[in-house]
Amino acid sequence: MESVFQGRLDMNRSNGLVLICIGLIFAAAVYNLEQARAGLTIFDGKVGTTPITVYDGNGPTVVIAHGFAGSRQMMQGYALVLAQAGYKVITFDFLGHGRNPIPMSGDITAIDGTTQKLIEELYDVSRYAGSDSPVALLGHSMATDVIIRAAHVFDTFGPLIVVSAFSRLITATYPPDMLMIVGEWETRLREFALGAVSMVVPETNAGTVAIRDDVRRKAVVAPMVEHIGVLHSRQGRFEAVTWLNEYYGRDQIPPIPASGFWILVLLVTIVFAARPLSYLLPKLEQPVQPVLSTGRFSVLLLIPAVVAPVLAIWMKPNFLPVLVADHLVVHIGLFGAIQLALLHRYHVPFPKPSWLGLSAVVLWGGIVLGFLLDRYVANYGATSGRVWLIVTLAIGAVPFLLADTLVLRGGEEPWWKRVLARLAFLGSLGFAVFLDFDGLFFLMMIMPIIVLFFVVYGLMGRWVAKRQGVTGVGLGLGLCLAWALGVSFPLYSAG
Repeated sequence: MESVFQGRLDMNRSNGLVLICIGLIFAAAVYNLEQARAGLTIFDGKVGTTPITVYDGNGPTVVIAHGFAGSRQMMQGYALVLAQAGYKVITFDFLGHGRNPIPMSGDITAIDGTTQKLIEELYDVSRYAGSDSPVALLGHSMATDVIIRAAHVFDTFGPLIVVSAFSRLITATYPPDMLMIVGEWETRLREFALGAVSMVVPETNAGTVAIRDDVRRKAVVAPMVEHIGVLHSRQGRFEAVTWLNEYYGRDQIPPIPASGFWILVLLVTIVFAARPLSYLLPKLEQPVQPVLSTGRFSVLLLIPAVVAPVLAIWMKPNFLPVLVADHLVVHIGLFGAIQLALLHRYHVPFPKPSWLGLSAVVLWGGIVLGFLLDRYVANYGATSGRVWLIVTLAIGAVPFLLADTLVLRGGEEPWWKRVLARLAFLGSLGFAVFLDFDGLFFLMMIMPIIVLFFVVYGLMGRWVAKRQGVTGVGLGLGLCLAWALGVSFPLYSAG
């Protein structure tokens, strides 16, 4: 008995030391991320119904627009650096994105449809600035085409900075002043950027300014980043400040913080803090989950992976004003329901859920992590109009994650089985896109969110499940997934 007590005491000491180390690293990450805001006056407001954030500098105005499924928070890497350089920066949430309560509408494939509405919204935000000098525009991904077209329609805009750009409106003479920033791992977009610069001066290399008559253009390849990482590239942000300074005749260049690195550190510390913190939870006695044979495990993955997308497409769900969300909620709901039925057939016990385990997952993974994501990474807050969407998504997400947790025995299955389970589900989504490419293409856009969810929440859930059992954890993870998807999906109305 004494040796058992001493062993528990040593474990508590060890977890305490680990938690202190994690806490110190976490504090360093928060300090560095907050330092990027030091000295700035930042406030939120609205232009009509469009939510905006203003970084109030005394220099020329820069309006920053996010990409598809993005938000104001996602563009902070550029906004904070430009504001520290003295520019007045305005970021906003496009229709249907972030905390904008009004959905996108119109034909998303037509220039005079959804794109035109986004152009008009961008123009309204730029007018709010009331700037004496031409307003600079910076956009990422989807927004690059929007800002290029807006500058073509209205004559009140100055230089353009396009990050991960694609637009058919680019020619050898238009836009007249444009910096193109692209990630090294964005192969096709990198080729497009280099081609757009070569229109001005043939065979211009990356990093070289191409000038002909009144046209000034440059392509910058940000090293070792992809479509999202490019938003925190130190080189990209330095080039953006320099480009605007040359246009406006300014010379202030602030330190460029390593925001991408510190965001990664922040997320890693939050995830790994869940392990020592899980030992604060009492360990419940749970029925032993049987280890399934390879054959039965394969059936649990293959049957729902094939049947769920076929049935979901056949049902043609159309009850949510959100692109592909109605298919996804049916798809994952069917996937989970099929697995639960098979688990019942295989006599796998469904333990009584621990509400403490469920609460721990929601508190740490939903509230604590969600707050940090919302402040430093991307929108994680739900407007009143999104609450019902989250509830609807939970109808599919809860059985899906409950079944997933039971199949993998709370993460106790070997790593290769856990990987196969993830690949089976992602393959199921890919199969759905293959069956209905035009209707379900946007499923590809949310796959990175789901992969990140599996990595981050899968680890946290595994540690809590060891203490509190699998059922409550599965339910909690389902609620967290519903929230994550519900605040990420762009709202859309065909009207």
